[in-house]
Amino acid sequence: LNRACVILDEAQNTSREQMLMFLTRLGNESSCVVTGDPSQIDLRPAHKSGLLEAMRILRNVEGIHFTEFGRRDVVRHPVVQRIIEAYESGRDEEEERRKSEGGPRRRNNGRERGDLENAN
Repeated sequence: LNRACVILDEAQNTSREQMLMFLTRLGNESSCVVTGDPSQIDLRPAHKSGLLEAMRILRNVEGIHFTEFGRRDVVRHPVVQRIIEAYESGRDEEEERRKSEGGPRRRNNGRERGDLENAN
């Protein structure tokens, strides 16, 4: 794809192969924008997100830049921020309950909650 700007949206649901296929199609004088929300991965647990892998592998590659948004960047209705916080609190409570019962830790597509913040 020469002289083009290509956008891949909802990239959190791509496989490793799909992400690699997309990224290697970039032609001369082109750019691409990849968007996705690691907290909204809809893949089955056995499948890892191509977005998360690309973020890990490509973080220090020259010419590639990442912009990550946090909770404070939510620009929807003010109640959306409170909904996000309530769900996160609920997950934290569930995690603590599982730990106290000796059950397995909850994982999000191979990543622990909070890994995205720690990946920087």
